[in-house]
Amino acid sequence: MKHEKDLTKLTPLQFKVTQEAATERAFQNEYWDHHEEGIYVDITDGTPLFSSLDKFDSGCGWPSFSKPIGNKVVKQKLDFSFGMIREEVRSLDSNAHLGHVFNDGPLSLGGRRYCINSASLKFIPRNALEQEGYGEFLSLFDKKK
Repeated sequence: MKHEKDLTKLTPLQFKVTQEAATERAFQNEYWDHHEEGIYVDITDGTPLFSSLDKFDSGCGWPSFSKPIGNKVVKQKLDFSFGMIREEVRSLDSNAHLGHVFNDGPLSLGGRRYCINSASLKFIPRNALEQEGYGEFLSLFDKKK
């Protein structure tokens, strides 16, 4: 599913996060405490990135996921900003900054914590997947335990 990148509809915060690698405030963002079933897509081009099935509460104040929705939707690169060494996470196709990935996630979920800015995401609820053009992802929720 290819999507066109559209930066004209971004809010100033969404632009700063996705294009300038800014970070939104912890515990003051749209999805940090969001529990509805569905998928999270790249705000700039609509590429599916994460599933609510892989979201967990890490206590960090940003949405945290154990893994991306697919193998080839994100890329990682070393980030040396602010005197730290971290792995930055970017959307593969749009190159939008999403957040960072850490090795302190729950071991039962693979040990990774994708700490993602809400401002880089758009949530598509499970009941809207078909009409929004993401019907292929409905099967993820059929497999739910």
